[in-house]
Amino acid sequence: MPSRTVTISNKLGLHARPAMMLAECAGGFKSKVTIRREDGGDEIDAKSIMQLLMLAGTRGTRLKVKAEGGDAGAALKAIGDLVESGFDDE
Repeated sequence: MPSRTVTISNKLGLHARPAMMLAECAGGFKSKVTIRREDGGDEIDAKSIMQLLMLAGTRGTRLKVKAEGGDAGAALKAIGDLVESGFDDE
């Protein structure tokens, strides 16, 4: 399964608005998309706002994003670019 590691860079981390943006981005793809903290924890469904909030991702948290399906590459690029942009928070 292809993957990409990204770092949360926005000041407030993965709070409600960025979690919603990430879930909407992941939901735009047919691929199964999962995320987990690089420092441990379970993989969660990237299309679920509630599960994303449970990651408690603060600034500097590294996330491993995985995607499986026909549009997996596009999903990884879009999600990675969104996270690395700081969710337009800054």
